[in-house]
Amino acid sequence: MGKSKVLVVGGTGYIGSKIVRESLAQGHTTFVLQRPDMDMDVNKLQMLLSFKASGAQLVEGSFSDHQSLVDALKLVDVVICATSGLHFPTHSILLQLKLVEAIKEAGNIKRFLPSEFGMDPSRMEHAMEPGNVTFVDKMRVRKAIEKAQIPYTYVSANCYGAYFAGNLSQLGMLLPPKDKVSLFGDGDQFFLTKDDVAKYTIKTIDDPRTLNKTLYLRPPQNILSQRELVDKWERHRGKKLQKLCISEEDFLASIKGMDYGSQVAASHCYHIFYEGCLTNFEVGEEGEEASNLYPEVNYTRMDTYLKRYL
Repeated sequence: MGKSKVLVVGGTGYIGSKIVRESLAQGHTTFVLQRPDMDMDVNKLQMLLSFKASGAQLVEGSFSDHQSLVDALKLVDVVICATSGLHFPTHSILLQLKLVEAIKEAGNIKRFLPSEFGMDPSRMEHAMEPGNVTFVDKMRVRKAIEKAQIPYTYVSANCYGAYFAGNLSQLGMLLPPKDKVSLFGDGDQFFLTKDDVAKYTIKTIDDPRTLNKTLYLRPPQNILSQRELVDKWERHRGKKLQKLCISEEDFLASIKGMDYGSQVAASHCYHIFYEGCLTNFEVGEEGEEASNLYPEVNYTRMDTYLKRYL
C-alpha cells in the first residue's frame, strides 16, 4: 500500500511546522494550506517557501472560504490540523468545525487528526474554569467529527519539553531558574519534544491500529515528577536550587490575579501538578500508547534534553 497524501492545516505553527517536516521525512506527499493573505506575515511566508523547497506543495485555502477548503481536501487522503488553541478568548479551536463541514463535502478523507496534542479532553469534564474552555471546545469538535462518521485519530501529547521541562515547570518562564524553584504538588508528567510528537503523529496516519482511537504519548522513561526533573537539572548544573513548596491553596489563590489567558494555562497546570491527571488512568480499549506501538522511535530523554539549557 502506498503512502497517504497529507494536508497540514496550521503548518507554520509550533507543532505544525514539525509535522510538515516529519511528513516529508516519512515519505508522504505533503500539502500545506496557505492562507491567501499570508504575504502579510513575512516570517510565515518564508517558512512556507522553505517547506516548498523541501518538497511540500502549497495549496491556497481559508476557513472563511468553504470551497477553497473542499478543493484542498480533494487533493489528499489525510488531513492534520495543528491550529493553535492558545488565542483566548477567540475559541480558535472551533474553526475546525468548518473543516469538518468541508471534509464531509469532499467525501474522500480516510483519516482526520484534529488539533489536540495536549491533555485528553474526554478525561477533563471536571476541569475548573476558565481552563475548561479548552476541553469544551475540543469535545465539540470531536462530537462533530464522530457524528459525521469521519475516520479520526486523536493525539494526546501531554507536556511539551520547551514549556514544561526547560523551565523546570515554572509558570511564566521559558528558561531554568538560576537560584530558586517553586514546586507544585507531586503529579507526574509525560515530557516530549515537539520533534517526537511529530514523529509519532505521522506514524499513525496509515496505521489501522490507531483508526478511531486516541494515541497517548506516554514514553516510559519520560514519566517524571517535577522534583525528579529538578534533580536532573541540579546534577547537570552541579548546583542545588532553593526549593519553595507551593501549597494547593496558595496556587489556587495565585490564579485569581492573573489575566484570562494565564488563568487558563495555570488551571491546566493545577490539574497536572496537584491532581496528577496525566497519569491517574490506564489506557483502555479506546486508545493506544505510542511507545508500545512504535518502539523503534528513539524519543528524546529529558536527561539529554535539559543539557541544551546549560
